[in-house]
Amino acid sequence: ADVVIDFDNASGTPKPGGGTYGTSGSATVAITANDFTARDLTFSNSFNRTAHPEIKDTQAVAVKATGDRALFDNVRFLGHQDTLLADTPATTTRSRQYYRDCYIAGDVDFIFGRATAVFDHTTIDALNRGSNPNGYLTAASTQRSNPYGFLIISSTVTSSAASRSEYLGRPWHPGGDVNAIAQVVFRNTYLPAAIKTTPWTDMSGFSWRDARLREYQNTGPGAGTGTDRPQLTAAEAATYTVANYLGDWRP
Repeated sequence: ADVVIDFDNASGTPKPGGGTYGTSGSATVAITANDFTARDLTFSNSFNRTAHPEIKDTQAVAVKATGDRALFDNVRFLGHQDTLLADTPATTTRSRQYYRDCYIAGDVDFIFGRATAVFDHTTIDALNRGSNPNGYLTAASTQRSNPYGFLIISSTVTSSAASRSEYLGRPWHPGGDVNAIAQVVFRNTYLPAAIKTTPWTDMSGFSWRDARLREYQNTGPGAGTGTDRPQLTAAEAATYTVANYLGDWRP
């Protein structure tokens, strides 16, 4: 809390030279280098929807990270829609990111992108918009050729939103990319009552059932099983681990 890096551009904020920033360009901080580390600080995008009713595209990114081997240790990410863009430089490259003991707040698609990203002992706070659906935690766009997208492990999801109003995620296909097949696992993670009993949903005409969305041994009032909640088998769970996501990198 003593070190806060903040700005307030949104996707629809007008640029001085004309046009608007767009979602990616709205980022308070863009990290493109490999081997980046951040510890004990806050990245924030404080764009206020209510204060700017003239802006219709309200995506506002706090951090856009595209480099490989990016470590975020005890870091807060504050925003609303599209808080954290965990991405890669191109669809043909892979980038690994490790978020350890972090705090990520937002409402709509606020953890999104095609990076291979591990969220370990992280608190994910789904902010209350007072609507149903209230929001979506993830919008992964993992490339089909990449077996590992987002792993949320040994973490805690919190929300003051209404019961059964929040989705775990939906599959993002940027520009209609048919090779963006979201891969997300929530495992050994606490889920609050705000999580829907059918926690995944479609996006832009693409079915969540065609994506790679799974759970494993989650707890809390928002946890559950059933046809609409695909689970990893024990054998599959042995492969969806921190070590396998990060490969030869040991942060």
